[in-house]
Amino acid sequence: VSNYLCRPWELFLIRKLSHHLIVLNYLICTFDKLKSVSSEDIKITDAVFDGVEVRVFEPPAKGDESLKRSVVYIHGGGWALASARTSLYNNLCRIMAESLNAVVVSVEYRLVPKVWFPEQYHDALRATRHFLQPDVLAEYSVDPSRIAISGDSAGGNLAAAVCQQLSKDEDLPVRPKLQALIYPVLQAFDFNTPSYQQNMNMPVLPRYVMINYWIDYINGNYDLAHELLINNHTALNVGRALSFRARLNWTSLLPPSFKKNYKPVVQSTGTEAIVERLPALLDVRAMPLLADDATLARQPPTYMLICENDVLRDDGAMYAARLERAGVPVTLDHFHDCFHGCMIFTVWPTDFSAGVQTRNSYIKWLDENL
Repeated sequence: VSNYLCRPWELFLIRKLSHHLIVLNYLICTFDKLKSVSSEDIKITDAVFDGVEVRVFEPPAKGDESLKRSVVYIHGGGWALASARTSLYNNLCRIMAESLNAVVVSVEYRLVPKVWFPEQYHDALRATRHFLQPDVLAEYSVDPSRIAISGDSAGGNLAAAVCQQLSKDEDLPVRPKLQALIYPVLQAFDFNTPSYQQNMNMPVLPRYVMINYWIDYINGNYDLAHELLINNHTALNVGRALSFRARLNWTSLLPPSFKKNYKPVVQSTGTEAIVERLPALLDVRAMPLLADDATLARQPPTYMLICENDVLRDDGAMYAARLERAGVPVTLDHFHDCFHGCMIFTVWPTDFSAGVQTRNSYIKWLDENL
């Protein structure tokens, strides 16, 4: 069996994983959600922004300081897991608010299986647009010229998609100054990039888990897993996919140290019915890496954190390369010894050095640029 084919055990795990994810999220959200308990250092409140729940972290005013900078943060979890209120994300946003002396808005978007794409995207967009209104920013004493949008993993996907849409909104009075994306998932066009091939069995996010997340997000059928994983949905005979191929041609977007000796997996004949049944597979709101160059040129300065031991390494690296080619200032922060999801693991018993290292680098960039 070649190294890119979907092995039978992968298909078995894909079908079994959905039920376990639902149970896992129930346990997480039942036993790990923290109430909005403030301290003398940070005021934590729950609010609703245009019908979307958010958790707001506010540091105390310092002296004659009038306005603060701010970060809109969108949590990860494959569009199906976690919460702005779980201890891991509550801790991250509290530390961000303290370290940056910034107002942090953590978006509690709805999850699979209650909703599917594009509802998660709409939730993130509505909450962000609401916060960017001048009267709302004034209520939280936020400087409208110093706002970043950020997220990790699936939250990075939503942050990138929201940032693209905001850049097209001509009536928006306030726009993000920066975007900061943490190992984001940005495409389902090619499941055989070098990082997908290299890390297909990597713990935390092996390839079969990522394909499960995608199938769930776009409300697809697990029977399509094999065809997706060998790129039958973007074969050369799939007309709808042709115009997007050059936008994520990893042979030209990735450095030699990433490409190594891996070969592209491009099927000559595939199944066009897949994208007809699941148009989200080519929808830029779900796949920000598919955006055209004109859209990318309107994006704000970008921080991109990627990890070597991650199937999504190349999603972030390709997006960074395309943004740079479009004239956007980009900081690509590549951690050679870190893994997907590591940044939130900074609290006992999962207080990993990789988590502290990546979190500190991310916060340092925001501090210097926001």
